[in-house]
Amino acid sequence: MSLSRDALDEHDRPLAMRCGCGLPHTVGEHLAAADASEVAHGEALMQETLLKALLPQAPLRRAFLRAVGRNTALAAIAGVFPLASLQAMAQDKGKLEKTELKIGFLPITCATPLVAADPLGFYEKEGLKVALNRTAGWAVVRDKTLAGEFDAAHMLSPMPLAITMGLGASAAPMVMPAIENVNGNAITLHVKHKDKRDPKLWKGMRFAIPFDYSMHNFLLRYYLAEHGLNPDTDVQLRVMAPPDMVANLRAENIDGFIVAEPFNQRAVFDGVGFIHTLTSEIWDNHPCCAFAATRGFVDAHPNTFAALFRAIVRSTLHCSKMENRQDVAKAIAGPNYLNQPLTVLEQVLLGRFADGLGAVRNEPNRINFDPFPWQSMAVWMLTQMKRWGYVKQDIQYTQLAEQVFLATDARRRMSELGFTAPAANSRTHVIMGKAFDPAQPEAYLKSFPIAARG
Repeated sequence: MSLSRDALDEHDRPLAMRCGCGLPHTVGEHLAAADASEVAHGEALMQETLLKALLPQAPLRRAFLRAVGRNTALAAIAGVFPLASLQAMAQDKGKLEKTELKIGFLPITCATPLVAADPLGFYEKEGLKVALNRTAGWAVVRDKTLAGEFDAAHMLSPMPLAITMGLGASAAPMVMPAIENVNGNAITLHVKHKDKRDPKLWKGMRFAIPFDYSMHNFLLRYYLAEHGLNPDTDVQLRVMAPPDMVANLRAENIDGFIVAEPFNQRAVFDGVGFIHTLTSEIWDNHPCCAFAATRGFVDAHPNTFAALFRAIVRSTLHCSKMENRQDVAKAIAGPNYLNQPLTVLEQVLLGRFADGLGAVRNEPNRINFDPFPWQSMAVWMLTQMKRWGYVKQDIQYTQLAEQVFLATDARRRMSELGFTAPAANSRTHVIMGKAFDPAQPEAYLKSFPIAARG
């Protein structure tokens, strides 16, 4: 729908959290009981809010509208912001377009919030019946999501960016409204390499990574390069499904791997590997996996998408509390979910674990669960795609990050659910002691002496 001229011109009206009707409740609460005309009014307020956020200075906003026209302006906004999903989230409890969903996932602890939402009842509370489809590899997750076999999926956080750009598959617009986990990975080496703790000794070694477009790949490459090794020439990197890595380590087909839990801990449990470095020691609170869907699914099922979002955010924040972790481990250990020994999952989720080197470590932040999709994290991922030659052309970093990582949506939903959300969409991150400023991605890229050729 289009905004009225009054709605566009009333630039002095404050953008408060109160509903436009003047009563002390949110727009979402109002729309839950509103008729069609009130829903339309809420959509207009949302569009007005976006326009004012983009052009906060009233004279500039009026000049822009006069220059391009109201409809053109709103069309441009709609091209960047997923208005359908924003509107559905404002409508909150709208009728679900689809109640039975298929969600693809890999049996790793990164998927804990998405998986635990089933036995803990978070999907059911939203009126959803979810079938969790355990999948062996990330390419299968991608392909089945794009084919519509999965309604939504547990994905590696760089995957929605890569798919949107058409890297590794046909381009399809994706949205990523929530991170599932931060940290939760490690570099594990075969026990025969206990004397090679210095990465400078790793020349010629073979490492498994779960997917090209993964934080594992980017973090391992970063770690190797910081120790003077070129990951494309000094070592061999092999893409391998996470469930296959321990067996290949045991068979000495690889010298090590970087992957999500529980496979690092399982290698220790089975006596074939030791934990060399937690990825939290490379970048503390780095993103790993995420909940994602195609833009087509969101546009066709906005209320269902909003309900799914709410369920996963609630589950993520539940799993983030250490006092819940033991029960969560029990809930997801069974054959329908992660199918792992409870001891292994408890060591990961509680952060007290044997490292395979004879020590018992206590790292409460070994894995954590934080749903907020920082757009600065997306920009960092894009710099690494370009650094290592996955992307040759120029990248519109900020635009792509805003299009895929729905930080504004996440903030609004978290706030409406009663949780505290960050006030900004981006921040500075520190990786191995080096600060990353998301406002200067090209300068950051040029600062590295080791990168892909050409």
